[in-house]
Amino acid sequence: MIRPLVFLLALGVIAPAKADLIHKIQSSVQLTVNDAASQIQRGGSSYSISGNGVSTTDGTTAGVVGGLGTVTNGVPALTSVTASQVTSGNAFSFSQSYTEADSTSTSTTSLTNSAVTALPLWQTSTVTSGGTAGSLAGTVTSAGALTVTAGGAGTSAIGQSITSLEIK
Repeated sequence: MIRPLVFLLALGVIAPAKADLIHKIQSSVQLTVNDAASQIQRGGSSYSISGNGVSTTDGTTAGVVGGLGTVTNGVPALTSVTASQVTSGNAFSFSQSYTEADSTSTSTTSLTNSAVTALPLWQTSTVTSGGTAGSLAGTVTSAGALTVTAGGAGTSAIGQSITSLEIK
């Protein structure tokens, strides 16, 4: 009779096993349609002249160097000059350059259905067309199942499912 009693006592001393389990399931879908965008930089005017052994005229006045004048729609008027060699047979040099600014009179940008359809003609233009959703779609069911359907140009669809099991 003592043996069954010792056995029952030994069972009472042994504690039951305990384990904490954490199970997580996370699912998500991200759908993106890019916007249309444009970045434009207007160019400015510049004028330079240099010479040696020449005489200059603007057609009316001798000895002038030309230059930029009154500005209309963002573009200055140019006074250009001509040069002639001072002494025939001697060395001479002459250089004149002009860069015209972009006019501000036609500075409109047009959008149609989120797409850039017209831009002003300026020195630097960068255009990104907008995306087209098309059949872009994504779903997550209550069971965590993902479905992702591709869209048109300029779109992205990302489906993600994370399952984790933690034992403490």
